[in-house]
Amino acid sequence: MSEKPNAPATERNREAILQVLQSEFRDTKSVLEIGSGTGQHAVFLARELPYLTWQSSDREINHAGINAWIADAGLDNVLPPLALDVQDTETLNTAYGAVFSANTAHIMSFQAVECMFRIVGSCLAEEGLFCLYGPFNQDGTFSSASNEKFDKSLKAQDAAMGIRDLADLDALAEANGMRRIRLYAMPANNNIAVWQKTRGR
Repeated sequence: MSEKPNAPATERNREAILQVLQSEFRDTKSVLEIGSGTGQHAVFLARELPYLTWQSSDREINHAGINAWIADAGLDNVLPPLALDVQDTETLNTAYGAVFSANTAHIMSFQAVECMFRIVGSCLAEEGLFCLYGPFNQDGTFSSASNEKFDKSLKAQDAAMGIRDLADLDALAEANGMRRIRLYAMPANNNIAVWQKTRGR
């Protein structure tokens, strides 16, 4: 279908992401994806993880493209996108076993990242997992010269954007009943950070 949007980076990183999620989501039945973008991750991961239900979501401006990918895939386990703008959403009415998001934290303002973590903390089932893919700093340091250059290019577009430090994300997780349990090194100087909803929160 020619009207389907295409993000080449999604095609490049999806296999590496799948390897992590096959392990992390092996006991999961339902996943919310925040910021499905083009919809490419949603249909690929739902096809490869057929035992779970994949709930896509994004701002309404991206829904047509996501729905085009979903329609073309013909899968029973990937759901049409929820209208979700993290800054306009207080909470969700459904609990999910896991939440996944890719390449979102660095293109949001930090205030929006705070909102995303609040939503995740409120909708994750007890002991549920939040897997966030993207570039991260550690202890205020860029992991590579290319990430530092990327950060400068983001800030040139919008001063509110930028690569986030894991310590700041861990603090947001803690404030919303989660703690980081794993960190995976990924290709192209990216990572997947995994936080778990703690008991009784």
